[in-house]
Amino acid sequence: MIPPVVSVEWLAHRIGQVRVADARWYLDGRSGRDAYRAGHIPGAVHVDLDRGLSGPAGAAGGRHPLPAPAVFAEAMGRAGIADGDTVVAYDDAGGTIAARLVWMLRVTGHGAALLDGGLAAWPGALEREDAQPARTAFTARPWPADRLASIEDAAARAHVVLDARAPARYRGEGEALDPRAGHIPGAVSLPCRGNLDAGGRFLPRAVLRRRFEEAGASGARPVVSYCGSGVTACHNLLAMEYAGLPPGRLFPGSWSQWSRAAERPVATGDTPG
Repeated sequence: MIPPVVSVEWLAHRIGQVRVADARWYLDGRSGRDAYRAGHIPGAVHVDLDRGLSGPAGAAGGRHPLPAPAVFAEAMGRAGIADGDTVVAYDDAGGTIAARLVWMLRVTGHGAALLDGGLAAWPGALEREDAQPARTAFTARPWPADRLASIEDAAARAHVVLDARAPARYRGEGEALDPRAGHIPGAVSLPCRGNLDAGGRFLPRAVLRRRFEEAGASGARPVVSYCGSGVTACHNLLAMEYAGLPPGRLFPGSWSQWSRAAERPVATGDTPG
């Protein structure tokens, strides 16, 4: 399987041999498909977070729960991605959205990677034609239980729990998306944007590894990653893998599920609590 992160040079030498997926999506309501149509890497297809990478929102599963395997398989087939394809995904947000697609593919046994630096790093001309891929066969596979964490797992102090959100949301300084502000008690703040340098590329592997180890994710205890709704948490999981650490587990419901469970305590401030 290819590494979880590849360079634009790697992709440029394999255009036409791998599937390229544009996973742009915006929390502020802007259209990722419109952004795709305005310019994308040649041959890329657009894959939307809300259509195929998420199930229906609800209190029990949060804002972006994992979809049923058959729904994901349908979305991949519709995008022209087949069982044996290797996929390179990108966005314009440091890979924080595209990470969800890459993580979903990798945990179900498919070759997939984030494009380091995303769209801004692509050195060639962009394409503006909307791709019309032929539908392919993509087999539905169950989400592996050992790569998922439940709300009970997130509450267990036996785990290292990493919060991938921005520090202000972790501290509870405001919450525009979910019912309560703060973080899961015991969780360590490890914003996913901190996996990147000032140019939007991943930090060197040794630096990434040290970052996670300093947060307690050294491999000695199981790691649970969460964020607002189980999307950017995947960025931390891929960064861990890229750094050579053992795989962590995704809490898909993340804060959007935890904050809706009135019986669950909430911590605020800079410390885990």
